Amino acid sequence: MECISVFDMLKIGIGPSSSHTLGPWRAAERWMQELKAKNRFNKVEQVTVDLYGSLALTGKGHATDYAVLLGLSGADPEQIPVETIDTIIADIKNTNTLHFNNEKKLPFDITQHIIFNRKFLPFHANGMTFSALINGRKYKSTYYSIGGGFVVQEERKVSKANKIIFYCTFPYPISYGDELLKFCKHLELPISGVVLENEKSIREIDSINFELKRIWNTMLECMYTGCHTEGNLPGGLNVRRRAYDMHKNLIGNFEYNNPEEWLQIIRKTEVKFRQILKWVSCFALAVNEVNASLGRVVTAPTNGSAGVIPAVLMYYMVIENHKADFEHIKKFLLVAGEIGSIFKKGATISAAMGGCQAEIGVSSAMAAGALCELLGGTPEQVLVAAEIAMEHHLGLTCDPIGGLVQVPCIERNSMGAIKAINAAELALDTDPNNVKVPLDKVVNTMWKTAKDMNTKYKETSEGGLAISVNMADC
Repeated sequence: MECISVFDMLKIGIGPSSSHTLGPWRAAERWMQELKAKNRFNKVEQVTVDLYGSLALTGKGHATDYAVLLGLSGADPEQIPVETIDTIIADIKNTNTLHFNNEKKLPFDITQHIIFNRKFLPFHANGMTFSALINGRKYKSTYYSIGGGFVVQEERKVSKANKIIFYCTFPYPISYGDELLKFCKHLELPISGVVLENEKSIREIDSINFELKRIWNTMLECMYTGCHTEGNLPGGLNVRRRAYDMHKNLIGNFEYNNPEEWLQIIRKTEVKFRQILKWVSCFALAVNEVNASLGRVVTAPTNGSAGVIPAVLMYYMVIENHKADFEHIKKFLLVAGEIGSIFKKGATISAAMGGCQAEIGVSSAMAAGALCELLGGTPEQVLVAAEIAMEHHLGLTCDPIGGLVQVPCIERNSMGAIKAINAAELALDTDPNNVKVPLDKVVNTMWKTAKDMNTKYKETSEGGLAISVNMADC
């Protein structure tokens, strides 16, 4: 059984894409570790990276080549000062030199040593092969970025089935919603309680709390940054940041110096009914504008859908419960992570495999379920909320203009957040015994829909809006 922690679903990294940026970055790190384990690292004379399928088709817009370079340079996506990224890339381009893992210098021409191949590898749409030249021979390793920053190497025994084997050590292993509900009933715990028990089996409670606080702080800082940064996004579409103007109109003339003070100001602000949707949209847009500019975000479950969960959690804190504290944040993130893991196990969280339903749809379901528990929903109603949110994202395609995670991606986070709130409210007024479509059915349906979807609508920029809008006209 696949064993996925909340901290696997919610990772801190650099935008704009978890599968096209964070995944290749982590793959580069793993490859260098592999070279060291085989005593080959110090013998490497040159490296080459081949990107395949979706990584090649939208790699430029998703900064996949930059991510690979940063990974090969030894930079950590959780810690790197984002303002240094351009400097590192420019240095490699100007000197044609790669500081391999920040340990040894190698000749590297980005135009020759990162190769974009339109061909798809059979195991997954996001494939990449790293090659090391040692004494005239090439040593190759292939990795796959399977969504949400997860990276795997193909295993021969399961490659034909397109499956990956994980070994679960959780005391309450969960693959399906029905299993989760059985554990809730047996342990007499809410969903967040069951998830916490699993997490406690692999790390100390202090560590759990520390990491969840770090995740929340990153989300908060991301919203803060997005709300206080104006101008156009990079990439050529000339998309104007909207969170800045929206926030300026909403916040009024208050003074504050940091994200925490900002949050307290918002919580004290009288919010009119019509402004609620604007605040939620502002939070979601802020996150994904930061994401689109190679800023630091939290995969939730992906970078392209990173704005939904923070926006809905902020909605709870600034609209529903002004006294909400870390315990509420903790429960929200635990529930969200578990719902996301059910979708990953039963379907996919990769837009390259399932379209945008796998990203915005899953994030909306995660947020809806988490909000439902905080609003007093039963475990059954929590899963109803997740199901409702996903049901109304089924079939959503991924067709980013110019391969950039901007249009329609940024606005979709706002829509996903609003749908999540609506789904939670609907679930609270629903008798789970009368539900016609349980969560497990919608997960299965989503996966079938993903397999039926035409490849050009799966993060290739070969269909839909991506070919209807000419970048030259933007």
